[in-house]
Amino acid sequence: MRLRPQGVLLILCGAALLRIALFSELYLRYVKEGLRPYLVVSGAALIALGLLGLLARTHDEDDEDAHEDDEDAHEESHGRGAGEDDGHDHTRNPRIAWLLTAPALALLLFPPPALGSYSAEREEARVAALGTGTFPELPAGDPLDLTLGVFASRAEWDTGASLKGRTVRLTGFVTRDDGGAWSVARLRVTCCAADAQALKVEIRGEDAPAADTWVTVTGTWHPTGKPGTDAARPVLDAVSVKRTTAPADPYEKR
Repeated sequence: MRLRPQGVLLILCGAALLRIALFSELYLRYVKEGLRPYLVVSGAALIALGLLGLLARTHDEDDEDAHEDDEDAHEESHGRGAGEDDGHDHTRNPRIAWLLTAPALALLLFPPPALGSYSAEREEARVAALGTGTFPELPAGDPLDLTLGVFASRAEWDTGASLKGRTVRLTGFVTRDDGGAWSVARLRVTCCAADAQALKVEIRGEDAPAADTWVTVTGTWHPTGKPGTDAARPVLDAVSVKRTTAPADPYEKR
């Protein structure tokens, strides 16, 4: 049986999909949770198509071998020895085609990481609020765990200053800018990593850990300007910065 790169490529891609979606939660690096069943079905379908392709090739090769035997017998009866070159190229696939399996094998063995500071540094946060206004009161209790999206929206648009006097806790990865300031960041996805939007909160009062380090920052809101203007930015005066592990789902939901 001569393996064909097309079938092997399909099987490797299908196995990679099943690895990240069925046997782990790595798929959350790339798409939202609700797309998991579609990834599992797609992976199984790719493997099935690859196996069918290999089986079909095997059947075709058996037919070809039988046909070649008949041709050899015919050639011998007309005075030409079997095995002589008839001038035709019977090669089915160039060997270089096997190089196509390398990316699929890499995807299977080394899934790409989630988007990080590189992406966040190139796209400023776009909050969901359509304009300034008074936001609902925050729940009681300090410190209060908030998503970066909620904190940024209130810092930039809330005329009622609902963050004033509250101690909040934010979790994300570290990103730095060229001026030396640093932020805690997270990426928000609507469907998949391709449409990710960066959410960043500038941190003051504490030294920055290494870029892409996941941290939990506790602190208080630092007002920077009138809500709804460019001066109003999400800034936190930190009282503590603790390293943490990256969550299974690294993205914020809308």
